Amino acid sequence: MRIRQPIVSVLGHVDHGKTTFLDKIRGTGVVNREAGRITQHIGATEVPMDGLRKACGPLMEGKEFSIPGLLFIDTPGHESFTTLRARGGSLADLAILVIDVMEGIKPQTLESINILKQYKTPFIIGLNKIDRINGWKVKEDQPFILNINEQDDLLKQELDNKIYQMIGDLSSHGFNADRYDRVSDFRKEIAMVPMSAVNGMGIPDALLLLVGLAQKFLEEKLETEDGPAEGTILEVKNEKGLGTTLDSIIFSGLIRKDDTMVVGTKGKPKILRVKSLLKPKPMDEIRDPREKFDNVHEVHAAAGIKILAKNAEEVISGAPIRVVRGNVTVEEAYKEVKELTEVSIELDPEGIYIKADAIGSLEAMHHLLGQKDMMILKAETGDISERDIKETASLEDPLKRVILAFNVKLLPGVEELAEENGIEVIVNNVIYKIIEDHEEWHRNKKRELEEDRRSEYAHPAKFFVMPDHTFRVSKPAVVGVRILAGRIRSGQGVMRDDGKVIGKIQSMQADKKTLKEAKMGEEVAMAISGPMVGRHFNEEEILYVDIPRDRVPALLRSELSVEEKEVLDHIIDVKRKEQPTWGMG
Repeated sequence: MRIRQPIVSVLGHVDHGKTTFLDKIRGTGVVNREAGRITQHIGATEVPMDGLRKACGPLMEGKEFSIPGLLFIDTPGHESFTTLRARGGSLADLAILVIDVMEGIKPQTLESINILKQYKTPFIIGLNKIDRINGWKVKEDQPFILNINEQDDLLKQELDNKIYQMIGDLSSHGFNADRYDRVSDFRKEIAMVPMSAVNGMGIPDALLLLVGLAQKFLEEKLETEDGPAEGTILEVKNEKGLGTTLDSIIFSGLIRKDDTMVVGTKGKPKILRVKSLLKPKPMDEIRDPREKFDNVHEVHAAAGIKILAKNAEEVISGAPIRVVRGNVTVEEAYKEVKELTEVSIELDPEGIYIKADAIGSLEAMHHLLGQKDMMILKAETGDISERDIKETASLEDPLKRVILAFNVKLLPGVEELAEENGIEVIVNNVIYKIIEDHEEWHRNKKRELEEDRRSEYAHPAKFFVMPDHTFRVSKPAVVGVRILAGRIRSGQGVMRDDGKVIGKIQSMQADKKTLKEAKMGEEVAMAISGPMVGRHFNEEEILYVDIPRDRVPALLRSELSVEEKEVLDHIIDVKRKEQPTWGMG
């Protein structure tokens, strides 16, 4: 059995230093070539043991390790855990969560923590940008354990204060953590390594820690044989001169040129032949290489590799790869890939519709939504289409007419169709933000529906007929009024203070615009059919909305404002002078 290199995912909030951390190890400048200096695509870098020894310097002297190196995955946000999977779990064996010491835990940090927790992935924290602590003495590539001794006591205390704050924040999310040199049991505590990705300070400590943890706790998991390869697609690209290429991670076994492989798509799995294998050189980046790839005959796990194959256009990122060889038949590989690309999420007719960029993302959404007791009606990968809107529009419950979408786009015409059909589409690349936005939308929608429900019935309200504001005496009477309590809608009856119903509100206007309703404090022109001004009511008189007697019990149970409650009580008193049981259930 060979020991393969562990796969290490680099996670963290945008601009906290993930790619800069890897650039420093590789000696590259990938971050400077990314649009907006933000990682746009998933990348992979192999750092062999001799590269690690060079980076760690004196910290590795005299130490022997069986692992051949580390294979890093750098991603936009946290997609390594949502998009990239191996046998239903996380593709990564280990992770380093990069956190800006000056900014602390941010939304994507929190999401990464929860996904790490979900997949039970061991991780360390790179507490980055400590060079921004005012007065901190920095030496290029110096281990933190040596650098800390060169700082004065005030600076040491300032760093400790930030670390204690971080320990408290992590504790609230169910993690015990401490500075790595103070950790006594790495199985029970998360190790934090203060570092500066820009100048390399503290990076030797982080690398040694990753190697040491892999060696001590993961060696059995890293054992691999040269059987048929298993892997995951990082990204599907159309490259000039090459056609469709599949940037991939091989996490188990061996893949060879001319091998038959089964790969996942949005539909049925595809059976492809490996035309070429292009391997980036050690310390080089698969998505942005400095040197030409090596055209190789075979690749052993674990490795980042660019696979060329005909008819690979339908393959999707996050899809599994299974090589057919030896005791693995096409039928077996096909069945396994099919199972891995099917969404295994429990659906519920009372749930909502979710969409995401990949199956792993859907599973992460399902997990985090489940923590909020939210159920799923339908779960699909891919961009939001007109079909999605039409299906959601067919739901009767207005609170279900919403689509939560992670890291996908709206296809042309979808936004307009959603608006026409009253469908809310909540899209974000942070699942927690999607959940927060949905909770806010749900609250507002529920309130709106309650207001609409209440407004369908006569509601306790009264209004004052303003002096010198009679615009028409009758047929209908049009007068200026001020709403003193509650809300008023057209079609509601009007009664005097003595309980006599005198007519019905025909319409209301303000600033030459017809109003659906008028609320307390507003002044409007009101058309009342039935009465005549001066005979049935007068200016400077207070009138009331007529409440049907069978509506009263429901109103008494509902949440009324103080003013509305006073109006209702008054109407009940007036009506019961003639009918003692009026409004009783």
